[in-house]
Amino acid sequence: MKTIRLTTAQALIKFLVAQRIMIDGREEKLFPGVLAIFGHGNVTSLGVALDEERKNIRTWRGQNEQGMALAAVGFAKAKRRQQIMVASSSIGPGALNMVTAAGVAYVDRLPVLFLAGDTFVHRIPDPVLQQGENFNDPSITVNDAFKPVVRYWDRIITSAQLLHSLPHAISTMLDPATCGPAFIGLPQDVQAESFDYPEVFFEKVIHTIARPRADKTELTNAIEVLKNAKRPLIIAGGGVHYSRAEKELAAFATAHNIPVVETVAGKASLLASHPLNAGPIGVTGCTSANALAAQSDVVVALGTRLQDFTTGSWTIFTNEKTVFIGVNTARFDAVKHRSLPVVGDVRETIAEFDAHLGKWRSDDVWSKLAQKETAGYHTYIDGIASKNAASLATYAQVVGVVDRAAQPNDYVLTAAGGFPGELNNGWRAKSLDSFDCEYGFSCMGYELSGAWGAKMAMPDREVISFVGDGSYMMMNSDIYSSVLYGHKLIVIVCDNGGYAVINRLQVNQGGVSFNNQLADCEAENLVYVDFAQHAASMGAISETVGSIDDLEAAFVRARKSDRTHVIVIKTSPNDWTEGGSYWEVGVPTTSHRQEVLKAGETMREGKKQQRIGW
Repeated sequence: MKTIRLTTAQALIKFLVAQRIMIDGREEKLFPGVLAIFGHGNVTSLGVALDEERKNIRTWRGQNEQGMALAAVGFAKAKRRQQIMVASSSIGPGALNMVTAAGVAYVDRLPVLFLAGDTFVHRIPDPVLQQGENFNDPSITVNDAFKPVVRYWDRIITSAQLLHSLPHAISTMLDPATCGPAFIGLPQDVQAESFDYPEVFFEKVIHTIARPRADKTELTNAIEVLKNAKRPLIIAGGGVHYSRAEKELAAFATAHNIPVVETVAGKASLLASHPLNAGPIGVTGCTSANALAAQSDVVVALGTRLQDFTTGSWTIFTNEKTVFIGVNTARFDAVKHRSLPVVGDVRETIAEFDAHLGKWRSDDVWSKLAQKETAGYHTYIDGIASKNAASLATYAQVVGVVDRAAQPNDYVLTAAGGFPGELNNGWRAKSLDSFDCEYGFSCMGYELSGAWGAKMAMPDREVISFVGDGSYMMMNSDIYSSVLYGHKLIVIVCDNGGYAVINRLQVNQGGVSFNNQLADCEAENLVYVDFAQHAASMGAISETVGSIDDLEAAFVRARKSDRTHVIVIKTSPNDWTEGGSYWEVGVPTTSHRQEVLKAGETMREGKKQQRIGW
């Protein structure tokens, strides 16, 4: 057996370079790049290895470990899980900064490979700089914090372990049933050690993503239920995108006359103009989708984990006899709430359903009701998104500007605060796969870092990020990253004076405005940020606008800009899109405020609609 002597770090990078994947008939790099911030735990070995392979794998310099890892998440989402970015940090705080981003990837089922430096295996110089010592177990380092938020975790304590660990990490990330982040800890001494690796370990491997087919019995059971449905409904989740099944979904819904509603992750699975697209469902959904959910008798859940924002904390399906069919590559998701499981790839399962249903169609009365309800939803959105003489613009009006000016190649992105609800309703997809709202973990700061990653993935598309002032303050340095590397973004910053949407929840549940808006946080020196100047200091083109008319003109200018263009507008903290559903949150059962007690009674009354005991 021929061998080649390499350090652990060299072998790791050489192996990653050899991994390829077939995408639409083309052979592509499985790992097109590494996002790295170097420190003493990864610069002297991993950094050297990356420098040696710089012609084969690009290294991007991040500004913050969490931000660069969120960019890796945004990249994976935009690539629909077909390519994987690597995020690397030193030990200690650098590694822990990536844990939040790992949580995002974990919850959203997206592949990212995390490589963090670690302390010395031989422990002779302990405690080293940035080492966290565990008094009871010296084998524990801060990198153990990744364990709850990754699908695969390993620490390489001898060079030979790469031969076992790397293939398993890749297999985990590419398997649709287990897809999520993988973590590999790299102790400083082991990174630098040499080993005689077999040359075959570095031979090119071309991967494909499996499309598991459903079990015949599960398929038969589901078809039997669906054929007897009078009011069937499809919930399109993120799995539709990851299966690349958008066109098949449209054809299936049309052929069998089944209305479709979309989760946040599944938005833009159908064009908004499709006659059977009944809009977004759930807490951040619309009246039409939620009305259909209440009347449905069979729900086909395609590639969704049925999060509480999708189900209205399980209150919107008020028909107790409604049967769920869970189509998912992960059995864990397919069986939720006593669903009839169909464990398989969404695209392949749709084809199986179509073949077995033949000419079966649901009644036109049902689809016409869906179209009537949906027309009302669009009328409402058009109304609140229109321009008026209000002193402060609303989020709905801001979204409306971009919705009206949208071009087929636009890709809209957001994450937390008020924008998930506003964009879920007000952004009406004119092209498929044109939306990314990180709402599984709802991670503030993803709006800018994730947009940077999305632009890396789609350099020819216009990436438009909507961010509130609260999220902007949490993480903004990747505006500089986007300028530094020529990844042009359009960023719309809505300044409503603080964490306004949480203030809304606080007040609506009987509390008083406290510590959310800047005006209510007992500041001794209340200073408001000039976001346009701040963005300009990082090299972006920036401007502040005072009205919706001005925003429209600025958006036209932003399209023409040659680098990241930031537009800032002050918006109302109190005006929001209505039409969602019940959402269960914890409201005190004892309080000196009658408003809180009343809110608690309302919450408990709403819980009576929940599907429980499942």
